[in-house]
Amino acid sequence: MIAEQTVWGTLTGIRPAKVAAKLLNSGKTPEETQVILAEEYKAAPDRAQKITQTAQKAIALRKTLDPKDIALYIGIPFCKTRCAYCSFVSNNVEKSFSLTAPFTETLIAEIEETTKVADKQGLRVTSIYMGGGTPTALPNENLEKILQTIKKTIDFKNLREYTVEAGRPDTITKENLELIKTHGASRICLNPQTMNDAVLAAIGRDHSSEHITKSAELIKRSNVELNMDIIAGLPTDTTESFIKTLDKVCALDPENITVHTLALKKGSRIMEENERIPSGEEVGEKLDYASEKLTNEKYEPYYIYRQSYISGGFENTGWSKPGKECIYNICMMEELCTVLAVGGGGVTKFVSNDGSRIEREFNAKYPLEYINRPDKIEKKLKALSRYIY
Repeated sequence: MIAEQTVWGTLTGIRPAKVAAKLLNSGKTPEETQVILAEEYKAAPDRAQKITQTAQKAIALRKTLDPKDIALYIGIPFCKTRCAYCSFVSNNVEKSFSLTAPFTETLIAEIEETTKVADKQGLRVTSIYMGGGTPTALPNENLEKILQTIKKTIDFKNLREYTVEAGRPDTITKENLELIKTHGASRICLNPQTMNDAVLAAIGRDHSSEHITKSAELIKRSNVELNMDIIAGLPTDTTESFIKTLDKVCALDPENITVHTLALKKGSRIMEENERIPSGEEVGEKLDYASEKLTNEKYEPYYIYRQSYISGGFENTGWSKPGKECIYNICMMEELCTVLAVGGGGVTKFVSNDGSRIEREFNAKYPLEYINRPDKIEKKLKALSRYIY
């Protein structure tokens, strides 16, 4: 295994594939690009190959995008509970149940106003991603209202994909899956993070690996595509248990598998309680296995990003079956088009056609703040109405 300190060489930043894309766009072949990344940037050969592959997918996707194509992100900052590794903006639904109804009404109004301004600008939503949080943690009546609003306000003729996160298997039911499918979603994300019951308990999940399997099978029977996320480097997770996790996930045959590396985030229980986590060397072993296993299973890397304080200095990699890439993930990571964000914690990213200019507008983070700060939404709408692509 390559030492953790050297896998990325002198490449820095969140989006290493952008360096590969510049080389490819300058006329370098994929082989030449990999050599430059390995020899001049000192990246490990396997990382040089991966980011060249992901850059090629981004370049290919960009060619299919119209200058007026955009993505829409819908942020639902509610979860059943907060996992030990998580610092995302999310409220426990059971503790903040009274906020779900006013949050839903505020979100519906924002979706309606945002899509109205986008329509006036001649913009076309090509990809929808509903995340959070856990959207399926909402009561079904609230989730249905949001889904109905999306279907009413967006022209689905231009839509290439529609993804909804159902990250926690203990929030998935036949009823909410039927709602999601009926209102047009084409992909559902299930994020087990691990298939080991002891590790699930260590990160604060109150469901079993068997529950994950049953939820995945339920999603597959709904005839929508399945994404699954796992994390390398969780507390108490060994290389052996990670291998079993990935093997079980592959057996469920999802179209997408994202292998995250644990990032030590301020505000997470792991940091606050100084929990013991696997070493960088152990994480590297897990990632090495993941690359070999997923390649043998005919998955391909299609997006890569890095984070601050990520274990071992490694990366997060999205893998998909050929032709099953998540457009939103590529557009967001490689900044290929504007992403309009609505909902709590949403970050709108205005991207000029040539990618040379990027501006951001931030929604209020917490549900109560989001409900009580319409000025932030108004600021974003004004920016959208005057933005020149």
